[in-house]
Amino acid sequence: MRRIVCLVLLFGGAAFSAAATELRIQFGALERMLTEQAFTQEGRRYVHGSKATKCNFAYLEKPEVRGEGGLLRMKARFTGRSALNVVGQCVGLGDAFDMVITALPLYQNGAIGLQQIRVTSPGKSGYYVRKVCEAMQASLAKGFTYPLSDALQHALVDPGMLPGYKREVHKFSVPDVRVTDDALVLHVEFELTVK
Repeated sequence: MRRIVCLVLLFGGAAFSAAATELRIQFGALERMLTEQAFTQEGRRYVHGSKATKCNFAYLEKPEVRGEGGLLRMKARFTGRSALNVVGQCVGLGDAFDMVITALPLYQNGAIGLQQIRVTSPGKSGYYVRKVCEAMQASLAKGFTYPLSDALQHALVDPGMLPGYKREVHKFSVPDVRVTDDALVLHVEFELTVK
């Protein structure tokens, strides 16, 4: 991203209007970003409770991100327990299994979100597994967004990159988001003014 901005700044102090610029985020990088930003508790992402709640918790770990038939596919290890603490012993349901999340990414209101979300557990079934997959699917449909517009605009106008050149971003949009075999691809349009 920084190299793109440096090249743009070489054009001088006028407005620069970009046609659709293709931003390709390869899955290895997307996986690292996800791990750094979401799996922050010893490589885990708690989706219910915390490390301190011994009998009532749920977390994901070891995320793997790929593309599959035009969809994002994330595999993660789920571990959870929904039990009562009875005299120091957890009594109730719990399990650990691989979970696969597939979704179609979309850009809306300045953020990347997910639609057509499906959460499954290949090779594992049962009441607890079914309920966990249903809860994860509903949670991701309501709450997952990444503020792409803010993040990219901040990178384009970062004063530390080329001090002495004030920059402003206008007309920022992402008309297309798609998933290929090796990357999440975003077509980004914007106007950059260098002063």
